[in-house]
Formats: sequence, C-alpha cells, structure tokens
Amino acid sequence: MEFKSVKIEVPEGVNIILGQSHFIKTVEDLYEALITSSPFIKFGVAFCESSGPALVRFDGNDDELTKLAVEYAKRLAAGHVFVVLIKNAYPINVLHKIKKVDEVVTIFAATANPLEVILVETNQGKGIIGVIDGLKTKGVETEKDKKDRYEFLRKIGYKK
Repeated sequence: MEFKSVKIEVPEGVNIILGQSHFIKTVEDLYEALITSSPFIKFGVAFCESSGPALVRFDGNDDELTKLAVEYAKRLAAGHVFVVLIKNAYPINVLHKIKKVDEVVTIFAATANPLEVILVETNQGKGIIGVIDGLKTKGVETEKDKKDRYEFLRKIGYKK
C-alpha cells in the first residue's frame, strides 16, 4: 500500500467539485444536472471509470474546462472519482442537484481553493482517502472580519 498526494491548483474564477459515484451513467447525469442549473454556467466533467475499459469519461459545455477536468481525473486515476469544474456559478448553485444524482456516493470538496488530494494505491487500484481544502486556519475573526464577511455576502448577492 502506498500513499500519494496530488495537488490541484484551481484556475482563477473556477470552482471544483470532487466526488465519487458508482456508474458509467454519471457523466451524462452530471451534465444534465449542471446544464439545467443556470443558463450562464460553463463546466467540464470528467469521470474515472473503474471497471471494464477503465477510461476517463468526459463531457461539458466549455472545451477548456472539460480538458482541464480530464487532466485532473487522469492525475487522480482513482476509482469512480469525478471532477466537475465550473465558471459563472458557485458550488452552492449546483451541489444540491449534484447530490441528488442517483449515482453520486459522496462529495469530497467543493471549492475555489487549491486542493491536495490524498490517495492510497494498492495492487487493485487507487482511492481517495481525504482532501485538504485550502490553507490552515490562521486565527479567529475579529469584529472587522465579521463586518467584512457580512458585506461580502451582500455584495455578491447571497444575503440582503
């Protein structure tokens, strides 16, 4: 058994959703969940098939994001893992729909932060055992930090 770490740098303006599912139909169902969530969303989906031909399956409505999702999936090469990259939307806009896709087993991360994906590899294959999302906590928010958080959420339209 060997432990590995794969770093994923998420491009500016892009969010990643990393999860695991259980069936080849995942790519088409994730596509449908994403495309119906917003007329403005751009995305790429890649899925590591873990039986039969064991291919990276992919789709999307943005060539650059789709190509990058495939690259991340190839680097991870872990059974039934999927990578979704989105622009013009946030994970909060699509997570509920993604979680409701019948094949989805779990979500490991949904973020714009850099990720470090911790994998274990055995003779059978690879699997994700954890994800490090962003940076270590640096302290506790101050009153100014609270005010900034409050204003930010209203600026981007998530609170009134």
